[in-house]
Amino acid sequence: MKHYKTLSELHRGNGWAMPEHPLFSVVGCQSNCPLGDREFTSDCYMIGFKKIKSGVILYGRTPYDHTNGSMIFVKPRQIIEMKNLQFEEKGFMLLVHEDYLNGHELHQSIEKYGYFDYETNEALHLSPKEEAIMWELHDKIKGEYLNNTDEYSREIILSHVASVLMYAQRYYKRQFINRAEVTGKTATKFTDLLKTYFKSGELQENGLPSVNKLAEQLYLSPRYLSDLLKQETGKTAMELIHISLISEAKNLLQIAEQGVAEIAYELGFESPSYFTRLFKKQTGMTPVEFRKMSFNLN
Repeated sequence: MKHYKTLSELHRGNGWAMPEHPLFSVVGCQSNCPLGDREFTSDCYMIGFKKIKSGVILYGRTPYDHTNGSMIFVKPRQIIEMKNLQFEEKGFMLLVHEDYLNGHELHQSIEKYGYFDYETNEALHLSPKEEAIMWELHDKIKGEYLNNTDEYSREIILSHVASVLMYAQRYYKRQFINRAEVTGKTATKFTDLLKTYFKSGELQENGLPSVNKLAEQLYLSPRYLSDLLKQETGKTAMELIHISLISEAKNLLQIAEQGVAEIAYELGFESPSYFTRLFKKQTGMTPVEFRKMSFNLN
């Protein structure tokens, strides 16, 4: 797999004109834009907008209407791959080398945008109004990019990039809500998977369920799943796993005769001390204290 360390290498490898700046570029994509025709990685953040004419992008194996534009967000060293897609003529890509962010607040704040960890099949689908806003920001960025560089250029460009990211966060929240209406509540499916995991004996055999494994069963990336669950329930995937585990632990502490250590191992914990810490964090008391309280109530 090809890895591009510099913007110049990335432009050259894709047949684009050389960038105006060594660490930042704006690429106008036509229907034959090669991004995604093969696998590659780079040291750049990529923000891409395309209108899809044919081909399929899936969410949890549910096809989505691609009449409107789609955006993808790729972080450095993330694999790029989209296959069998044909695009409308108009599109763009913003390519931001990670070094371009050094010393700027976006260097830290970009980490909070979880959609950079989504898979390419979890793209952002824009309404016409949302699309217009993204094009307006693109035009401002491109105008500054093509101007003669001065001491204000980077700050202005990155301020507009930050706006793109913030709007994308807002639009993804809207999409999460719409997605639930199309495919049903993800939280319900997630909880059902956890129940099956507990009842099947996998806790004892494989230990605590991982977000990665559960996300795979739902055909979602771990970060997308966690953000989707956060939108639906206010809890991340890991928090919901812990809540389910502690609920199961409470049941066992009340009805089983095993000691706390035995229950911890039965629930898949590697050590009783970790189980006790998590239980106390969730309930405000240790497993022993909870068991005593339950007996007193009975």
